[in-house]
Amino acid sequence: MTDKGDQRSDTHLEGEKYGTPRSYDPHFRGPVVNRSCTDVLCCMIFILFIMAYILLGLAAWVNGDPRRVAYPTDSQGYFCGQKGTPNENKSILFYFNLLTCTSPSVVVNLQCPTTQICVSKCPERFLTYMEIQFKYKNDSEYWTYYSQFCRTTFLKPAETLSQVLLDNDCPSAIYPSKPFLQRCFPDFSTKNGTLTVGNKTVFDDGSGKTRNAAELRRAANGINKALDARAIGVKVFEDYAMTWYWILIGLTIAMFLSWMFVMLLRFTAGLLFWIFTFGVIGIIAYGIWRCYLEYSRLQEQPSSRLNAYTIGIQTDISMYFRLKQTWFALMIILCLLELFIILMLIFLRNRIRISIALLKEGSKAIGYLPSTLIYPALTFFFLSVCISYWAVVALYLATSGAPIYKVIAPQGHCEHENKTCDPVGFNTTEVAKACPGAQCHFAFYGGKSLYHQYITTFQLLNLFVFLWLINFVIALGQCALAGAFASYYWALKKPDDIPPYPLFTAFGRAIRYHTGSLAFGSLILAIIQMFRLILEYLDKRLQEAQSNISKFLKCCLRCCFWCLEKAVKFLNRNAYVMMAIYGKNFCKSARDAFNLLMRNILKIAVMDRVTDFVLILGKILVAGCIGVLAFLLFTERLPVIIEGPTSLNYYWVPLLTVIIGSYIIAHGFFSVYAMCIETIFICFLEDLERNDGSAEKPYYMSQSLMKIMNKRNAETKKQ
Repeated sequence: MTDKGDQRSDTHLEGEKYGTPRSYDPHFRGPVVNRSCTDVLCCMIFILFIMAYILLGLAAWVNGDPRRVAYPTDSQGYFCGQKGTPNENKSILFYFNLLTCTSPSVVVNLQCPTTQICVSKCPERFLTYMEIQFKYKNDSEYWTYYSQFCRTTFLKPAETLSQVLLDNDCPSAIYPSKPFLQRCFPDFSTKNGTLTVGNKTVFDDGSGKTRNAAELRRAANGINKALDARAIGVKVFEDYAMTWYWILIGLTIAMFLSWMFVMLLRFTAGLLFWIFTFGVIGIIAYGIWRCYLEYSRLQEQPSSRLNAYTIGIQTDISMYFRLKQTWFALMIILCLLELFIILMLIFLRNRIRISIALLKEGSKAIGYLPSTLIYPALTFFFLSVCISYWAVVALYLATSGAPIYKVIAPQGHCEHENKTCDPVGFNTTEVAKACPGAQCHFAFYGGKSLYHQYITTFQLLNLFVFLWLINFVIALGQCALAGAFASYYWALKKPDDIPPYPLFTAFGRAIRYHTGSLAFGSLILAIIQMFRLILEYLDKRLQEAQSNISKFLKCCLRCCFWCLEKAVKFLNRNAYVMMAIYGKNFCKSARDAFNLLMRNILKIAVMDRVTDFVLILGKILVAGCIGVLAFLLFTERLPVIIEGPTSLNYYWVPLLTVIIGSYIIAHGFFSVYAMCIETIFICFLEDLERNDGSAEKPYYMSQSLMKIMNKRNAETKKQ
């Protein structure tokens, strides 16, 4: 009777208004085996969306052409370097006048309002069309070299400069360039601190004007940095080629350390928590002592009469640390924080003990079900398939359609600018006469069919279904793991009563009976994430036109959607646990999980904080250990023990790769552990509400938990 009274009072204190424990089936002995399909309508909708997604991929595959991304496109919309075309041996795009790229009419994807042709190599010298007309008479080799950068083949440079510029047949000038991303860009270099192009600081642009390298650099819009980035990329690739096997060894060690940490938590969870807790208390106590010393020191100085009102608002924050009031305020804040932590430890000590016991129980459960640690690899495979399919569909959709040409005016002053045009005979049209110098250039790929008109809609659909599938894969993993760990908890005699292949069985149940429910929960989360992405997109597009009020509302909306997403993820995860145990639909499982958690809100708060601390500490510990070993190896500081790679360009490249990879591996292991703890915790709360320790309703919790909760089973009492 005492145990029941303790249980009722604890429940009422923590969540009285969220309902009382329900009357459960007295014959309950673990996850329900005989169950029916849930949320069938949502399952059908999910299957229809997947079929539509497959059809969308097929349509994009038929209409799209990824070569349009792999190959640069000239002003006529033809690919450079494509086999079976006249441009097969001309794989580099050449700009007639790169200086026009500073015009307001510059479009995306390196498109400039100047003629672009495909060439076999970039120019290597300075030459102008006017120079060619004079030098051709003495040496035809000059024209032979220059003509390969012209759109039309001429036997000799007979046209005047104005006629050439009007017909866009040849560039007015060429200068030394380098191929980058299959495009010719200026060959910048620095000589004695001065920017040069082909060892020249000034050059003739072909129209009689003298230009300098700085103007060309502004026109290239940071291409020099991109060239430097390319050189860095080559060095990074060399470092990866030299250290890839060491990286694999480091990631393997990280996997082993993660497994060891999870296993050792059975013995070290309590020690880690109390070391951290008392460490925090000690650090805060030192801060209080330090603040008191600074306050006493400033109290004795003549400037002690200064205060915040005297010095006013200062941009130099260090000025405020010269005031005794600042140190006094910090001391009061730290004292209150210290008192709060101590009181929390005193009044919540029993719940902290429960949390630590659950952490140990989770480590024991994974020890009995080691196959669960392999499941993140399956989740990674499913996620990789979803991401790859989304990327391919997005690529094919972006390259669907026929070439679209637009009117481009170099000066940006033309009423017909950005209108669709036909490059064939454009110079004889009324648009060319109304806008002298305007050109008809390739802009993008599109069309007038119904399919091409809804490309943007299809891209949004592609993104939405991608988010839905990603969340479904994660939900499937959570439900399968929850079912496996629930089978462990509800086994009265562990490990004898654990059913065979619990993870495989739970995965099959989730797919067979709860696809609709998992799709329902994933749909809610995908809608929220879609709204967040749309909000971010609108923020980027309307950033310059926003007022202070709109910026404030935007921040509020972003904060609300972020909080909503976190809350839905938490509720969904617990709903999947209830679903794995009782086999109910999503709404009923979410309701039952919410009521159960609200009746035990203090236990939830303490459990989450303790679990988060242990998992974060574990991730940092694994990544830190591997990082230290990798640092000593890649900086050649372990020659006596082991000889690592030598002559690395950037040792931090493989080092960061190993650290980030180790953290991701540890996160995969600890995500399983976190799901294990959450499932065991839900089952523990259900066990407390369902059973009373009698022979008919024995407790399923471990002996350590029974001892903490002051519970005993009838068989134990008889003994």
